Amino acid sequence: MSLFRRKRSVPLRVSDIMSTPPITIKETEPVEKAAKLMFENNTSSVIVVNSDGLLTGIVTAKDIVAAVALGKIGQDIPVARFMKENPLTIGPDAHITEALEKMREFNVRHLPVVDKNNKPVGMVSIRDIMDVLLTLLKIIE
Repeated sequence: MSLFRRKRSVPLRVSDIMSTPPITIKETEPVEKAAKLMFENNTSSVIVVNSDGLLTGIVTAKDIVAAVALGKIGQDIPVARFMKENPLTIGPDAHITEALEKMREFNVRHLPVVDKNNKPVGMVSIRDIMDVLLTLLKIIE
């Protein structure tokens, strides 16, 4: 029996799996444009930024469904009225386990990845994490 144990880990960071460049929309743009961006980029969220390009919120497909259900589509209502303000974020150097733990704890499927100035540099989604987990499971098999 060995007295020494080696801790083996795969140091995967958020920056290794995040989608880049981030899909962003200015907070003054209409909610219809957010829906179009999601459709064109095959994603279910967009990061909302102010005129300086800093994160102010996130709009998800669920928010778009709410806009449709409330009859707000076609009225040029700014996306800022539907976004979730001050969304949960993560830094690019965080481990993916931290991202997954945050997503689970706060029941979110998207985490904007921001730099130290709160500027979006990417997006990590539950789909990104599932892709990594699937790859790791295939390696283990």
